[in-house]
Amino acid sequence: MNDQQLTRYGRHILLNEIGVEGQQKLLGATVLIVGLGGLGSPAALYLAASGVGKLLLCDHDSVDLSNLQRQIIHRTATVGQPKVVSAQTALHEINPEVACVALPFRADETQLNELIAQADLVLDCSDNFATRYAVNRACFAQRKPLVSGAAIKFDGQVAVFDYRRDDAPCYNCLFPEDSEAAELRCATTGVFSPLVGIVGSMQAAEALKILMGIERGLSGKLLTINALDMNILRSNLQRDESCTVCGAAARKLARNK
Repeated sequence: MNDQQLTRYGRHILLNEIGVEGQQKLLGATVLIVGLGGLGSPAALYLAASGVGKLLLCDHDSVDLSNLQRQIIHRTATVGQPKVVSAQTALHEINPEVACVALPFRADETQLNELIAQADLVLDCSDNFATRYAVNRACFAQRKPLVSGAAIKFDGQVAVFDYRRDDAPCYNCLFPEDSEAAELRCATTGVFSPLVGIVGSMQAAEALKILMGIERGLSGKLLTINALDMNILRSNLQRDESCTVCGAAARKLARNK
């Protein structure tokens, strides 16, 4: 670590839980962020500012004027640009040492597996169940930690699924794909602007701790927050042995392949 890096990351290095060793781990890490909207914006900003060495930015969408109420990585001048290009520019201005790779497409399951194989950790900042399930399956298959976030109206949630652990539950245990969970979209339902900042920042915090090997956090837990009355609840998650992704039958099938 050179003198400029010691200065840039000095406030991290002063923390006993991080120090030079923890900061070095961040500098050598690669993170995939799926979705550069309300959640991905603050998450990417904090990961870049913190010195994560490489960020893979995946989003098929372009910046729209309606995004600017909450997607703080984008600017009025970048309306119409691919979100990943807009984000790449903003992140470079914050920390030019971080390699930011713009991936302007909606990744299918094959592409997700290829991208996740390159990453140490994945942040799911998407806004739809189809992508969340696909990311979850790929992370489980690759045994890569997944930090999942969601926000709608005044309600947000963060969960960490550390698939390096044999007993880790998965996203499908929490919200089974064959259930009839209602999918709400910000475009039709609305979302409180600071809420996505809170949730995305929490995702960044959990990601940084995992990358540095700090055990304390939300692994195997779900944190929910209501920003209207500021109620916060943390719950333990358990693996569902009938889960089609990580349950007993699914694990047996994977071993036999």
